[in-house]
Amino acid sequence: MDLHDFDDVAQNYDLYLSEMYKVHDNFEGFQDFYLDLAKEHGKEGVIDIACGTGAVLFTLAKNGIDVDGTDLSEAMVQVCKEKAKTAGLKLNVFAGNMTNFKSSKKYSLAIIARSGFMHLLSGEDQKKALLNIREHLTDGGILTLNTFQPHPIIQAAQMQSSLDNYKFRVEYINKDGFKEKIYCCDTYDYITQIMTGNWKFETYDKEGNIISERIRPLKMRQTYISELTYLAELCGFEVVARYGNYYKSTEETGCYVWVLKKIAN
Repeated sequence: MDLHDFDDVAQNYDLYLSEMYKVHDNFEGFQDFYLDLAKEHGKEGVIDIACGTGAVLFTLAKNGIDVDGTDLSEAMVQVCKEKAKTAGLKLNVFAGNMTNFKSSKKYSLAIIARSGFMHLLSGEDQKKALLNIREHLTDGGILTLNTFQPHPIIQAAQMQSSLDNYKFRVEYINKDGFKEKIYCCDTYDYITQIMTGNWKFETYDKEGNIISERIRPLKMRQTYISELTYLAELCGFEVVARYGNYYKSTEETGCYVWVLKKIAN
C-alpha cells in the first residue's frame, strides 16, 4: 500500500495539504491551468485521472465542464464521493488504475493532476498508462501531466539519507480536532529513479502529549525530459508544450507540466 491508500490519510488529505501549501506550493495555479485547458480542449468531455479527493474535479464541474474522475485509491474515491454529495454535485467517480481503467466514454481531455503520473514506478507502467489513456481519448485529444526532473544535488542528499531520518513537514488540525505533526524522510535509487519515503503522523491530545503515531509509505518515480519525450512519441502522442510551472513559464525549473496531443491513427 502507498500513502494515499490509507483511510486516515484520505480523510485528512485536504486538511494537511491546505496547511502544507501555505509554506511551499510546487503546484501553485494548477486549478486555473486545468480549467483553462478544459475550456479549450474539453468540449467532448474530460477525465480527471488520479483525481484524489476532487480538487480539480470539483473546480471543473462547478464551471460547467462535463468531467468524470478516477483514482487508484478506494479511500480517496470514497472521500471524493462524499464531498460531491455534500456539495450537491452528481459526478461519475470510480476507482481504477490509470494503466488499465475502463470507461464507456471517450474524452477530448485527460488530466493527471499534480504528481499523479509519478506514482507509476516503472517505464513499463508509464507506457501502459499512456497507451490506456490514449484509447480513451478522441483523435487529437489532449493529455496533461506533471513530472519532476531528477536533480543531481537533491539526489545526492537523498542517497545519503535513510528511512528513519525524519524532518518536520507541517502541523495541522485533523478531522477529529486534534493537532497532528507530519514528518517525512526519503531516499533515492538512481538506477530505478525511484524515491522511497515514509510519512510519520504524530497525533497530540489537548495537553500536548503524543497519543498516537503512524507511518505511511510513499514511492514516486522521477523521469528525465528525454525519457518522457520518447515514451510519449512511442505511445502515439505529440508533445505540444512543456512548461516550468502552471503559469506556463518556459524556465527550466525541474518541475514540468506536459501537454500531449493524441496523434490520429
